[in-house]
Amino acid sequence: MIEALKDEEIVNRLGGRFKLTALIQHRVRELMDGARPLVERDGRTDIEVAIEEIVQHKITFEMEDDSEEDEQ
Repeated sequence: MIEALKDEEIVNRLGGRFKLTALIQHRVRELMDGARPLVERDGRTDIEVAIEEIVQHKITFEMEDDSEEDEQ
């Protein structure tokens, strides 16, 4: 599973290693808080599930628009 992170296509698709790491961290936190996995767990850990969701294009990294937050 972790070998999938060595594929530069995933890193490039998400915009860099920092964004990939942030996405994994955010999704693992959601899974730990009780979010339903988007792929079959099959005995995998939360981090393995998060990585598989990224590999299968189930989740992506999106930047929030700061201008909308300023207006509120």
